[in-house]
Amino acid sequence: MSTKTKKLMRSDNEKMVAGVCGGIAEYFDVDPTIVRLIYVLGSIFSVAFPGIIVYLILWVVMPQKID
Repeated sequence: MSTKTKKLMRSDNEKMVAGVCGGIAEYFDVDPTIVRLIYVLGSIFSVAFPGIIVYLILWVVMPQKID
């Protein structure tokens, strides 16, 4: 009996810039477009700068998924 654990990783398939939103979408098993829309709306309503910083931090911290 093996249980495969999910790991939060940047997507290799669903990426527009660095695969952060695509990786989050794969982890939560949702459409990447929805995650991107939530990210963009969250960034706009927080005056964009914190959203950019968070994305850059996630880009550095999240490992790249290697298939």
